[in-house]
Amino acid sequence: MGEAPAFCYENPLKEFANGNTLKSKSAETAIVTGSKKYVIEGSDGKSTSLGVRIYDESTAQWVHPVVLGTKPRACKGHLAVLLNEDRILIIKKGASPDDCLWFLELDTQYVRDQKTMHGGNTEVVAWSKGVRGDAEMPIVISGPSGVGKGTLINKLMKEYPSMFGFSVSHTTRAPRVKEEDGVHYHFTEKSVMEKEIKDGKFLEYASVHGNLYGTSIEAVEVVADEGKRCILDIDVQGARSVRQSPVEAIFIFIRPPSMEELERRLRARGTETEAQISKRLRNAEAELEQGISSGLFDHILYNDELEDCYQRLKVILLFLCLIIIFQLCHVYFFGSVKLMNNLVTV
Repeated sequence: MGEAPAFCYENPLKEFANGNTLKSKSAETAIVTGSKKYVIEGSDGKSTSLGVRIYDESTAQWVHPVVLGTKPRACKGHLAVLLNEDRILIIKKGASPDDCLWFLELDTQYVRDQKTMHGGNTEVVAWSKGVRGDAEMPIVISGPSGVGKGTLINKLMKEYPSMFGFSVSHTTRAPRVKEEDGVHYHFTEKSVMEKEIKDGKFLEYASVHGNLYGTSIEAVEVVADEGKRCILDIDVQGARSVRQSPVEAIFIFIRPPSMEELERRLRARGTETEAQISKRLRNAEAELEQGISSGLFDHILYNDELEDCYQRLKVILLFLCLIIIFQLCHVYFFGSVKLMNNLVTV
């Protein structure tokens, strides 16, 4: 994570140590990585948002990069800390809890892809909100069919496209209308999936409504390789399999306000026959009982109103950022994060 933050009041191009730098009596902070100095400006009360410019020592030129994502609003001051050489954590002074943590991505997979799309020679950075903890710890979201898991996940990924990645599950059921192979599911033959399960290629799998569903190890690794936190949309059986595996994850159960409301939502989808709806409702009762009483899940959310449930989901994920804050405090005072790695468990 680099050195402890150093206070500096001089020219932002003078005497910056590589890594973390705070300029607290100015509108700017500067972070040095390699031959480039990333200057973040806009804490002066005059700008409406934080700006970014780059000084390239190899060319002795200032560069104004293409800036992607929603820009953070201007603030009374900010701390900038380099993380893993590929992003800068920004902690805004005097900001609300949902606006205090931001990332400026410098060399993540997302930024590299965008740079390629811009021709390869253009400097690109991207802002993203600081809803991030340990990227190796996936999020397992479970709940009965029709409860709204997919909608919540889609909202999360739309708001934080560079922070979260969806693990595409495998299934032996037939595709529904508008479902695409490799996007909504990897649709496969039962004999093929059974062989891959036997070969140990699946993290979890289960038989649901007469069809096989599962998450391959490769699908999770693809998301992790992109530097994103992996989201697994799986049923209770699958969640139990992940809980029993060596993989550490955060387990969230989404429940409907009532079985009557769940039935209404299933019928409103218009994608199942009457027999299929009855079967899903029977399975939902069993899943609700297991999800609530088994102690399997770390968090249980009521999806009574979609937006309210989504905000509660974000609160849970925002809490994970406390890990980073605790680590930063430990770096500041002790110059090490080793003792903080297991301080917070959610």
